[in-house]
Amino acid sequence: MNTSLPPCPFIAGSMITDSKFFVGRREELDFITSRMTAAQPTSINVLGEWRIGKSSLLYHFCQTYEQRVQRYGKSPSDYVAIYLSLQDAQCRQEANFYRAIAKALLKRASVQNNPALSVPLNGGSLDRQTFSAAMDVWKIEKVLPVLCLDKFEELFENAEEFNNQFYDNLRSLMDRNALMLVIASYKRLDVYSRQHRLTSSFFNLGNILPLKGLTEMEATDLVRLPETKVPGTQAALSENRQKLALEWGGRHPYLLQLAGRCLWDAKQRDETVDWAKKQFQQEKQRLPQRRFNPRRLILPLRLLLWLPLNLGRLARMIGNFVDDTGNLITGAFILIAIILVWFGALNWSELQKLLKDALSG
Repeated sequence: MNTSLPPCPFIAGSMITDSKFFVGRREELDFITSRMTAAQPTSINVLGEWRIGKSSLLYHFCQTYEQRVQRYGKSPSDYVAIYLSLQDAQCRQEANFYRAIAKALLKRASVQNNPALSVPLNGGSLDRQTFSAAMDVWKIEKVLPVLCLDKFEELFENAEEFNNQFYDNLRSLMDRNALMLVIASYKRLDVYSRQHRLTSSFFNLGNILPLKGLTEMEATDLVRLPETKVPGTQAALSENRQKLALEWGGRHPYLLQLAGRCLWDAKQRDETVDWAKKQFQQEKQRLPQRRFNPRRLILPLRLLLWLPLNLGRLARMIGNFVDDTGNLITGAFILIAIILVWFGALNWSELQKLLKDALSG
């Protein structure tokens, strides 16, 4: 067994940076790769709630993109993908944003070894014009920079620096295939544009990638770590505890990691499963709850109001049709009978008898 492996393979609460312990998201990774290797690369907005795995996905893609593009018949030398957390980079000014990107790109060996790519980024301070010029040089060299930008909401905190002109310039670079963006956010970018009154076409990204729970197979592979990822190792949890982790965590990646860690901790401490479950529940409560959105009630409320209103009108029309304006109850009775026939609760002969009785009464 490889003794260099960490004793607990379950990583709960932080971004997974060791690719050996990244599990699943095959469809999502293929989605990004296919958009990147297309004849005209298309930028992507990755959506997902807190701790659903957006950061880990972007980071893992940047670790593995060279192998992935080869499956699409492309050369890894034609791409440079970098991960950048805009929260950690502290991009409070536009120049800092460009410098953080340049710094991340320059860490790549393929950039360091190619002066045509590195020199345009190695100058003094970068501004909008010089950064765009550098990206145009990369396009001439036929190398596509793929910027995986995490915590994109940070830019909206400084509207004066990151204004419509800033976003318009990024959109221009995207439109002429000088760069590709993979942006992780909690909400769609067009939602943020409305909230912050931004009118740039940058926010109309056509490719949306919603990040949901893992598939059943991926969830099973996760609770069997490290066996499913590291050859020659065994699962850290027994089969019974694997089932418990799946029961507690469902298919949510963070909750599965948390359940696995709590069960592993219980084993190491010689504690009971009940102890592990208590620890799991305490940590789970720290997850932010979904905020109530009153807009979600608009359609149900409209339907709730529409049905009785229009059924009442229809019943009144039927009542008027039998030339008895006061016989609203009869009209409602007829309407209900017709609905019962429609759903198969009555047959036509029974309906005819009911109608005959109602109209003669």
